[in-house]
Amino acid sequence: MALYLLFESASGYGLFHAYGVDEIGQSVDAVRSSVLDLDRFGKAVKLTAFTPFSSAVDALNQCNAISEGIMTDELRSFLELNLPKPKEGKKAKYSLGVVEPKVGSHISEVTGIPCQSNEFVQELLRGVRLHFDRFINELKKSDLEKAQLGLGHSYSRAKVKFNVNRVDNMVIQAIFLLDTLDKDINSFSMRVREWFSWHFPELVKIVNDNYLYAKLAKFIVNKSDLAEKDIPALADIVGDEDKAKEIVEAAKASMGQDLSAVDLINVQQFAQRVMNLSEYRKNLYEYLVTKMNDIAPNLTSLIGEVVGARLISHAGSLSNLAKCPASTLQILGAEKALFRALKTRGNTPKYGLIFHSSFIGRASTKNKGRMARYLANKCSIASRIDCYSEASTSVFGQKLREQVEERLDFYDKGVAPRKNLDVMKAAIESMVDGTSKDDNEKADASAKKSKKKKSKAEADGDAMDLDKPSNVADGEAEPGTEKKKKKKKHKLEEPQEQENGAAHANGDAEENGTPKKKKKKNREVSEEAEPKTATEGKKKKKKKSKAGDDDE
Repeated sequence: MALYLLFESASGYGLFHAYGVDEIGQSVDAVRSSVLDLDRFGKAVKLTAFTPFSSAVDALNQCNAISEGIMTDELRSFLELNLPKPKEGKKAKYSLGVVEPKVGSHISEVTGIPCQSNEFVQELLRGVRLHFDRFINELKKSDLEKAQLGLGHSYSRAKVKFNVNRVDNMVIQAIFLLDTLDKDINSFSMRVREWFSWHFPELVKIVNDNYLYAKLAKFIVNKSDLAEKDIPALADIVGDEDKAKEIVEAAKASMGQDLSAVDLINVQQFAQRVMNLSEYRKNLYEYLVTKMNDIAPNLTSLIGEVVGARLISHAGSLSNLAKCPASTLQILGAEKALFRALKTRGNTPKYGLIFHSSFIGRASTKNKGRMARYLANKCSIASRIDCYSEASTSVFGQKLREQVEERLDFYDKGVAPRKNLDVMKAAIESMVDGTSKDDNEKADASAKKSKKKKSKAEADGDAMDLDKPSNVADGEAEPGTEKKKKKKKHKLEEPQEQENGAAHANGDAEENGTPKKKKKKNREVSEEAEPKTATEGKKKKKKKSKAGDDDE
């Protein structure tokens, strides 16, 4: 059976025919030794066809497809054009050797070409890769290297899926900076306390908070200037009027030494610097909270922002944390204790960074290890959901937190917790309900907008309809002569007289106790606008005369 080799290079696809290579007679070691010699290898393998890529973008698309195990249309047409076609109803008398087994299975499924990928084929393709520039005369080795370098850069750039909202490097840097700021602020605050205590030693016992102490050191400057008028301002800083009065009284009887104006200015500037660092630390913590909610919402809702960020930082990235098993995550951060225990054959640590979680502190002493193991299991699930899910939601983290709470109650009170399967089903249902609610809200908003548009259109149509009769009446009135105007005035006066007569008649009928039926209104407005004939005028005169007789 003949053997063809498919080689995917940075410049195009190459098809090679392996002559005189018997797989049964040749061992892998023999092929490996013959591959290095071009004379021997060139007699066994020869180029059948080569098709270059049209552009760098095309090369990148083909490379992505091959890496994912997909055969493109260009590759299919290249193989069908250059491989021998078998007779109908018979199997092919050749096989195609490929590097990637996934690509070979996809080619055999779509085209029916038998493919193989084993060590023998891979050694032959290694020789093709080694001597590829010798098989094609027009292709220079420098050009091939440039194509490989450019395709490697573009392929790596495309593989790194950059998402601004899911960058965990920012979390790693933020938590490192937060730890550094905590150390620096503590050391600087101690320096402010020691420096200002030479001038006002009693203030250390009154105020314990470092930030408030720095604020007071900046405000007081010189203790001898403090008086009763400064109590409201001190109360605003400290938050307690009694403490403010105590500070003023202590300043009057202070045993500290007096400092020069230059020394006091330096103390004041250093206190301001400590205050700025403290405020920056607060802003950085808020930034860390927002980033953790964007990157790992489930892990954040389960274990908290700071502990979750420490876990991600220690693992190196969120993907590395997701790849860690629960047993590794449990002792993450306690590597020294673990290796010391393995070396001395002592007890291994039960928890690492997750010890800082509130759940471990709430558990009893005998249940701390069990709680750490259970919490590590849930953190592993949450990190994998955050890493590999496309939709950013914290529903699973909230449900996992409820499970940990139930486990705490089980250890303390013996209340049986829910099963993990039921909890996950409830989380999926709540997530689906949330998405359906969002869709319904969008649909309602669009329906309201359409209703508003329809109502506006109807109002405009009614306004147009109301304008039409008036325009028509105006059009009829304009070309009329003076005689027609007089006739119209006379006709308008007659209905008014009719209405007056009818009102008198109705009044008499009501007095006699025999109510008459109301007259019907005119059928349409258009009939009123039509010109009236002479007969109608005579009838109205008769009716008028009858009404006059009744009145008499």
